[in-house]
Amino acid sequence: MTRFSKKYIIFIVTAFALISCTSTVRYSSARRVNTGTKSSSLNNENSDFTQTGIASYYADKFEGRATASGEIFSQYKFTAAHQTLPFGTKLKVTNLANGKSVIVIVNDRGPFAEGRIIDLSKAAAEKLDMINSGIAQVKIEIIQ
Repeated sequence: MTRFSKKYIIFIVTAFALISCTSTVRYSSARRVNTGTKSSSLNNENSDFTQTGIASYYADKFEGRATASGEIFSQYKFTAAHQTLPFGTKLKVTNLANGKSVIVIVNDRGPFAEGRIIDLSKAAAEKLDMINSGIAQVKIEIIQ
């Protein structure tokens, strides 16, 4: 093998190794499902957006993985995945069955299960008392 060929092969192998080590986004914006009801659109940052529907939560399986925003997911933080709201949006999520509420920050995309409007971290789900059922009927309101 010539000296040029060895360098070329080393370059290709190194490039492949670096590319395969990059993190991937779990959710694609192409798989959006419109569910729930919205009282208004998000044309204004301080809009009176509300949405009601089914919430679920995610935890152990995604611990330590990158979210769609690039933040590392922690099931112990008060975060959420929403299909369309901007990252960093602060939401008040209220469990309609028991009146309990929690403040979360959108840092991921999802859920993609039909009929669900938000995925919450385990910490947020515990505050809403929905761990045993896994899902809950909720109301989402933008705070900031």
